[in-house]
Amino acid sequence: MASGAPRIFVSHLAGVAVFDPNGDQVGRVRDLVAMLRVGRRPPRLLGLVVELPTRRRIFLPMTRVTGIESGQVITTGVLNVRRFEQRPTERLVFGELLDRRVRLTETGEEVTVLDVSVRQLPARREWEIDRVFVRKGRDGSSPRGGKGRIALPWTGGGRRAGETLTVDWSAVTGFSLEEQGQGAENLLATFEQLRPADLANVLHHLSPKRRAEVAAALDDARLADVLEELPEDDQIEILGKLAEERAADVLEAMDPDDAADLLGELPEDDQERLLSLMQPADAADMRRLMAYEERTAGGLMTTEPVVLRPDATVADALARVRNPDLSPALAAQVYVCRPPDETPTGRYLGTVHFQRLLRDPPYTLVGALIDDDLQPLGPEAALPVVAGFFAAYDMVAAPVVDESGSLLGVVTVDDVLDHMLPDDWRETEFHLEEGEAADGV
Repeated sequence: MASGAPRIFVSHLAGVAVFDPNGDQVGRVRDLVAMLRVGRRPPRLLGLVVELPTRRRIFLPMTRVTGIESGQVITTGVLNVRRFEQRPTERLVFGELLDRRVRLTETGEEVTVLDVSVRQLPARREWEIDRVFVRKGRDGSSPRGGKGRIALPWTGGGRRAGETLTVDWSAVTGFSLEEQGQGAENLLATFEQLRPADLANVLHHLSPKRRAEVAAALDDARLADVLEELPEDDQIEILGKLAEERAADVLEAMDPDDAADLLGELPEDDQERLLSLMQPADAADMRRLMAYEERTAGGLMTTEPVVLRPDATVADALARVRNPDLSPALAAQVYVCRPPDETPTGRYLGTVHFQRLLRDPPYTLVGALIDDDLQPLGPEAALPVVAGFFAAYDMVAAPVVDESGSLLGVVTVDDVLDHMLPDDWRETEFHLEEGEAADGV
């Protein structure tokens, strides 16, 4: 970035691609690392936390950043792929500075930090945080107590958001104090476009205190999606810090198989207490799944596939699989059964694949398109048998049927992979050697 270039608000850098001089993408910005200084001197910006395609997070010093422009970061091309570890003197800008409550030194008024800006010092390769964009009112609320929308510096604010202003770093105080009730709204706004797995990775790298605050700020559905992607220890920690009623709501919003797995890790008394707070139908699904061994088809399956009667049409089936809440694996095929339509269903008749639905007229009955060549899985089928079934027939989902012929649920390929990978796979990058990662950057 050339000397004298305008300042950059850090919210513009979240998730920005990082490129080497040849134009090859090496990762994405996940945070910025700053070091606070004595008195009112602006903090030094030490570098960026960059997430590689392997999900490893590394530290990119600002001395190796040659440009920040047009929504991208350009580096010298020389990266150290050692995993990033935060030092005691360092602060993560997204994780620790945004949403913080500080005070204006001139008036003592409490304000909430919405964003900060960085700039490169003239004639040097050093960077610093120079300005702070804040909103007046405790917890960033408007004077009347309404939450309002976040007003970022380039939007001009909003009528209901409360007064916002941009001040020099020296005009505020309170960043060095331990925050006891830090909000999370602006951090979440920064990462709102992340997939659940990527947001889970963000949470995993936060401190336990900050992780609990962010989890509390997520809505039930988003938190459920993120919990499904977190390591088991993080799941239990977060669930344990929620009020019991909310914990039950979040479990209901999770995929039944993932919720059952999480419940199975809790003490029996906690299990029963949470199950008693759920809707009876959801609790029944949980109890049914928890009755199976974890590494069997019954323990892996979800109880919410797309089930249709044989007299449903192709148009009906396509309308069902268009549901954006369905995973790609669950939307790949529909399961034709006699009533009842909820699992456990009446007699399972067969499967109709999505591609077949696209090839036939909308008025065609799904009962005429059934594929019943493959023997379905039994609920007691062990994980190696399930994996072999998926590999042999190139499946993304497979029905689980009991001895009476009722459809109990569906195993999807992502659940098979979850149980075949090492237990700590979510806590590590994809399994590439460091040399391979270095070659890629």
